[in-house]
Amino acid sequence: MNTRQRHEDELEEELPPSKTKIKKQMLELQDLGKTLTGLSKEKLKELNLEEDLLQAILEYKKMTKFGALNRQLQYIGRLMREVDPAPIQAKLDAWNGVSRQHTAYLHQVENWRDRLIEQPDALTELLAAFPEADAQHLRTLIRNAQKEKELLKPPKSYRELFQVLRDVIPEPE
Repeated sequence: MNTRQRHEDELEEELPPSKTKIKKQMLELQDLGKTLTGLSKEKLKELNLEEDLLQAILEYKKMTKFGALNRQLQYIGRLMREVDPAPIQAKLDAWNGVSRQHTAYLHQVENWRDRLIEQPDALTELLAAFPEADAQHLRTLIRNAQKEKELLKPPKSYRELFQVLRDVIPEPE
């Protein structure tokens, strides 16, 4: 890195964020607030929001006029600036199945399903790891999924096997 580039980087670090960057952050918080207005009361309570923010969101849900909705949304955006959005976004992502942990869990279930269909000894391994699983029901689903694949039929049992495995394999907390 040359000295001029280094000097420019140091100047950037000293400068406060630009107006554009600040506005973008505020709009992102307002968008997050808008997302919160679409949640049920139960979900909002799970988020442990500050009381004034929760009240503003509940008020928004009661409003019907366009102008009032916009003003209330801006107010929610202002209140969001005083809240750490990271835990809220993480919880929303988890509910939407976006979290890495949840995605990894779904991949684990898919891998088990594929192994069960392709490898005869995989069911023994699964039953050893999860003894509470219904072996007979799993055998039936595996056999049906194999037949569906052979006969190029719709993968009904293949999908049902995935759902059963989701019930058997616990999702990590």
